[in-house]
Amino acid sequence: MSDLPLEDTIGSLPVLGSTVSFHGRVWDVRTDEVDLGEAGVVTRDYVDHTGAVGVLALDDHDRVALVHQYRHPVGMRMWEIPAGLLDVDGEAPHLAAARELGEEADLRAATWHTLIDWVMSPGGTSEAFRCYLARDLSPVPDDERHERESEELGMPTQWFDLDELHAAVLTGKLHSPSLVVGVLTAHAARAAGWTTLRPADEPWPEHPKLRTPDRSAD
Repeated sequence: MSDLPLEDTIGSLPVLGSTVSFHGRVWDVRTDEVDLGEAGVVTRDYVDHTGAVGVLALDDHDRVALVHQYRHPVGMRMWEIPAGLLDVDGEAPHLAAARELGEEADLRAATWHTLIDWVMSPGGTSEAFRCYLARDLSPVPDDERHERESEELGMPTQWFDLDELHAAVLTGKLHSPSLVVGVLTAHAARAAGWTTLRPADEPWPEHPKLRTPDRSAD
C-alpha cells in the first residue's frame, strides 16, 4: 500500500524526441519518445489537441440550454452543452466559453463559475476540457447575434430541466461527454448548495498547453 495523496500530479517525463506524424484540419497526431525511467523509453502516438471549454447554462427555473449537433465519427445527433475549441490565440478560457455561449445559443450570462475540469482520453489525446456554470442569463440582442454558417445552421437550441437531464444521463439516453459530466456535476453541486463552485478565472495548469510551450509550430 502507498501513502500517495489523492490528487493527480502535474509534470511531464522527459521527451527525447517529438515529431508531427499527421497534420489534420483541426488537430495533429504527434509521436513522442518518452523516457519512463526504470520502465525504459517508449513511443507514444496521440492527438495533440488545443483543448476546449463548454458551458452549462442554467436559467432561473433550473433549465439547461442545449444544442443539437450531428457528430459524424459516432454517427449520432447528440444533445450537447454549448462548447468550442481554445483556438483563439491569447483568449482566456472563460472568455472563450462566453463567446461560445453567445455564438451557439444566443445567450449571455452575468454570473460565471468553474464547474468541473477533466481530460477527455489521457491515453490518446492531450485534450483538456473545462466546463463552466453560467447563470443570470439574458438573450443576445438580435443585431449583435453571431451569423451561423456551415454545420452551425443545423444546431437548434432547446431547454431541458436539470432533473430531467440527470435522469436521462443515468438511463443511458445521453452520451456527449461534456453534457454527461456537466449535468452530473451540476446536479451534485446544486445538492451541495453550490459550495463546490470555483472562480471562473481560476488557473488551469492541468491543461498541457497552459503550463508548457505550445509545440504545434514544429
